[in-house]
Amino acid sequence: MAATLTFTLEVRIVHSGMNGTIREHLKPGMKVKIVLKKDQRTGILTEGVIKSILTKSAMHPHGIKVLLEDGAIGRVKEIVL
Repeated sequence: MAATLTFTLEVRIVHSGMNGTIREHLKPGMKVKIVLKKDQRTGILTEGVIKSILTKSAMHPHGIKVLLEDGAIGRVKEIVL
């Protein structure tokens, strides 16, 4: 009797034309990957949906700071489409 394996492939697209350093590229409701303050040394990214944008300036070289819907706060490193 042969066993059958089933795999699920998840494909995510990261938009290269937009990045997390420019405020106007970000809107509430967008899915992004952020780096939390505690993860800055390791570079571990946390994925979530933007609830609000905290950085007031038009750009920030380390990423625009956002609040995610789950309450996490960090700087945007990637925009997930």
